[in-house]
Amino acid sequence: MTPETKEKIENLIAQNKILVFMKGTKLMPQCGFSNNVAQILNSFGVPFEAVDVLDDYEIRQGIKEYSNWPTIPQVYINGEFIGGSDIMIELYQKDKDKLQQMLEVALAS
Repeated sequence: MTPETKEKIENLIAQNKILVFMKGTKLMPQCGFSNNVAQILNSFGVPFEAVDVLDDYEIRQGIKEYSNWPTIPQVYINGEFIGGSDIMIELYQKDKDKLQQMLEVALAS
């Protein structure tokens, strides 16, 4: 990953309370896993930003290295890497209150 790509990723994470690196957009996800994450966040009614990794190969590869996580989507809440679709589904199903609290804290900060 180039220093420029790392800086771009860090700036995106710092500038957005809830950020998803995904395939497609939040209105038009281009894979089922990205759609799962968008649906979960939409179910809480929270605003979030999405970065379409299909539009930027450097970001698509760089985010995997940055987070040390091999798959897309990737969710960041309040600057912290949460995980991908599987982690979000697990949180939603098993600890919805914790996930809601994480989202509310991020938006309030």
